[in-house]
Amino acid sequence: MSIETTPESDEADEIPPAARATELATDLGDAISDLPAYQEFAEAKQAVEESEDAQEKIQSFEQKREEFMLARQTGNASNEDLRDLQAAQEELHDIPVMSDYLRAQSDLELQLQELNEMISAPLSVDFGEKAGGCCQD
Repeated sequence: MSIETTPESDEADEIPPAARATELATDLGDAISDLPAYQEFAEAKQAVEESEDAQEKIQSFEQKREEFMLARQTGNASNEDLRDLQAAQEELHDIPVMSDYLRAQSDLELQLQELNEMISAPLSVDFGEKAGGCCQD
């Protein structure tokens, strides 16, 4: 009677590709959350959320935007309405906490775009672009 043994195989210890991709994605998310750009973005976002002035101006801008969109849908939007909306947006963006937030958001988006390009390069597919819509040629 013999006991057959098989040599230890690295294959048995390998993680399936789908599980490995999920693990790497989780690790990437964790690494991104540790980036200084992400930390600055999170802090700036919290500052905006805690600023009464910013929240009031956001609410005012959103109301004007909704009114403008409705007027545009009904064909009643004027250039004056558009100028009012743009002025409200500028007023909102001029608040220091909001301008800090927008800068931090832009910095983070640039880093995420770079990461997207690195991920997409070996695949010959730009997943960030494809995620934005369908039926693109």
